[in-house]
Amino acid sequence: MEDALEPKKKRTRGLGTATKFASSHPRAPALTTVPQTQGQISAPKVPKKTGPRCSTAVATVLKNQKSGPAVPAQKPCTAAAPPKLGVKKPSKRPAWDLKGQICDLNAELKCCREKTQTLDQENQQLRSQLQEAQQQATALGIERRTLEGELARVQAQAEQGQQELENLSTHVLELEERLGTQEGLVQELQKEQLGFQEERRRLATLLEEQERRLQASEAALSGSRAEVASLRQEAAAQAALLAERGERLHGLEMERRRLHNQLQELKGNIRVFCRVRPVLPGEPTPTPGFLLFPSGPGGPSDPPTHLSLFRSDERRGTLSGAPAPPTRHDFSFDRIFPPGSGQDEVFEEIAMLVQSALDGYPVCIFAYGQTGSGKTFTMEGGPGADPQEEGLIPRALRHLFSVAQELSSQGWTYSFVASYVEIYNETVRDLLATGTRKAQGGECEIRRAGPGSEELTVTNARYVPVSCEKEVEALLYLARQNRAVARTAQNERSSRSHSVFQLQISGEHAGRGLQCGAPLNLVDLAGSERLDPGLALGPEERERLRETQAINSSLSTLGLVIMALSNKESHVPYRNSKLTYLLQNSLGGSAKMLMFVNISPLEENVSESLNSLRFASKVNQCVIGTAQPNRK
Repeated sequence: MEDALEPKKKRTRGLGTATKFASSHPRAPALTTVPQTQGQISAPKVPKKTGPRCSTAVATVLKNQKSGPAVPAQKPCTAAAPPKLGVKKPSKRPAWDLKGQICDLNAELKCCREKTQTLDQENQQLRSQLQEAQQQATALGIERRTLEGELARVQAQAEQGQQELENLSTHVLELEERLGTQEGLVQELQKEQLGFQEERRRLATLLEEQERRLQASEAALSGSRAEVASLRQEAAAQAALLAERGERLHGLEMERRRLHNQLQELKGNIRVFCRVRPVLPGEPTPTPGFLLFPSGPGGPSDPPTHLSLFRSDERRGTLSGAPAPPTRHDFSFDRIFPPGSGQDEVFEEIAMLVQSALDGYPVCIFAYGQTGSGKTFTMEGGPGADPQEEGLIPRALRHLFSVAQELSSQGWTYSFVASYVEIYNETVRDLLATGTRKAQGGECEIRRAGPGSEELTVTNARYVPVSCEKEVEALLYLARQNRAVARTAQNERSSRSHSVFQLQISGEHAGRGLQCGAPLNLVDLAGSERLDPGLALGPEERERLRETQAINSSLSTLGLVIMALSNKESHVPYRNSKLTYLLQNSLGGSAKMLMFVNISPLEENVSESLNSLRFASKVNQCVIGTAQPNRK
């Protein structure tokens, strides 16, 4: 009621003021009220963010607080909105219409009252909103200070982050440099990797190929194993068969040796071959029929064993004064070699006898005859290098080496030791001496090899192991240079000494514990000539006379030894001559002997030829006991 009784002017001024306030201060949007907890107003939460957006939000809030209290928004209502001030009023009633004027004034008063009531409500709301805004401003101030501290902290962190960023930028540059280096290294490694990949592909291909080959090899190995197993079984059977055949072969070898020895015994332990040398260029052709070689029982195909020599004697004559017919002298030997016989044919006949030395039988082969009858040629061969003219010594050793090689498959092993000496005027000399030994010219003596030993050895003589033909050829060449020779009436260059080539053979069969040993003696005797009592004796002739006497004495002793052996005499004069003493182990009953009697085809040498043939015939008639092998 008091509001109704207020003066009209005051109400009008208040209305104007309210209108002015309403028009000059537009209504701010209503602040959102937050529910209170325990009588306190909680400030609205501001998100804690750093950066420009957060600063902008804080500045906006502060600006709103400075501009004044916010005006609460007018609530919508169903009542009609009051008439706007300043609206043109209706036309003024006439003065006489007081009732109408009063009605207008009552309506206007009612409207003012409603407006006043509305403004009071708005004022009350604004006061409440103001209080709330102040509370919010206090909370925002606190939050501002918090945000400022947070902003300072964030700025410090930003500076620290900036420093770290700079450090990181420097580190990034270093890492970029290292990255560049690493990228270069990576490129190199990639290239190397490509090479390795190519190599790996190649190796993989090779591995596949090797695996295929391995599979093929494994398949072949499986087949080979099966084949090996089969072969082992066959080998075992073959080994058993081989052992059986080895026993049989050994038995056959022993039987061969026995039959071989029996065959040699049937031929005779002393055999004599006669060889007639051919006529040399410049020598007179002998008279046809001077030497005849009658055919054997089998005709011309049989080797000749008989020889007929015709000798004419001018001192004999008939009563009519005509010359007497030539005298025929017939000789029979184990084999006769006419002038056309070659060295190979001669050796073929004695090869089996030489092989007896490997079986353990001592063997001795002589070449006997006058000077110039071909003894040295028969034993050593010609002076040239013609293989057709090789003598018995090189051929015999070649044969022995060959047979020893064959017997090695049966378990036999052989060793050969050679020596070569000459007996000149009953003095033994080494034909293999070289260097200082040759210059010293030390005399050689024949001695027993040891106490109680029957084996003889020559002191100061070289004993040379030999295993091939070239070594033998070197020894023969050295011996020819050292042998004593001289010119005689029968030959321009005649050997004036007996040369003895000895080969000591030792054999062993380790599997059966068998051993055998025997010497092979190849002897080139000095020329046998009778002394001419009417010869004028000068100094040189006397020297030749002493040589001839020594030669003939030793040859006579050889004949006596052979006769004593044949007659089974208790005393055999071995020591009467150095020749027989050196050869005594190859002349006894356990030895096999062969004598070559060499004769000249010339009529002027008929007397010496007859003497040689007669001596050989006596030797051929001798029979020595059965030979025994030297076995252990």
